[in-house]
Amino acid sequence: MANEQIRMKAELRTEQGSCAAGRLRRAGSVPAAVNRIGGGTTLVKFDAHELKTMLRHHASEQMLVTLELDGKDVPTLMREVQYDVITGYPIHADFGEVSLTKKIRVPIAVRLVGEPEGVKVEGGILQQMLRTVDVDCLPTAIVEHFDVDISALKLNQSLFVRDLKMGDAYTIITGKDVAVATVAKPEEEVVETPVEEAVPSTPEVIAKGKKEEGAAEGAAAPAAAPAAKAPAAKK
Repeated sequence: MANEQIRMKAELRTEQGSCAAGRLRRAGSVPAAVNRIGGGTTLVKFDAHELKTMLRHHASEQMLVTLELDGKDVPTLMREVQYDVITGYPIHADFGEVSLTKKIRVPIAVRLVGEPEGVKVEGGILQQMLRTVDVDCLPTAIVEHFDVDISALKLNQSLFVRDLKMGDAYTIITGKDVAVATVAKPEEEVVETPVEEAVPSTPEVIAKGKKEEGAAEGAAAPAAAPAAKAPAAKK
């Protein structure tokens, strides 16, 4: 199901710059900009309370918002919202005007629904590999997320992009062989050999080496003995 229709009242503003933006925020407004289809940018402002309320109810980063601007309805896609790092309140927003009859490319979140059989029955672990999928669709068909049923997924099985059923309104751009989710076996624990059990092997090699060296020295000693005998005295 497509997003519910979102409408926001926007007022034109002429002042720009950080000082002007600060004055707007102190007065209870949020500065914003709208990139127009024909080129150029229109500077606007929103009531801060209305904008915060709308954002609390819509978590998607790609939302179709109809702006009531200067007596006309302007369909736009909300592109980006900047937030204050301390208060968390929106301090600026960017919108892009769109045509309702022309498809656009947007990322849409993938939400997994259900408990896989491979987890419930076979003790596997569910891993979500893909969080969003890129699609081409009309602005009116944009949704906040796609619900994907994974109940039938068994152990060692994966769900791929090619398995997603989204309907004719969407053309999937993400590669069809990309894995969305998989049920894998739990990693087996590696049993390490205690250190004290591995120690005796090393001294045995060293002891053996010393013994062989000693035997070699002992074997060489008799051969050296005749050379040490003094010559007999002449009569």
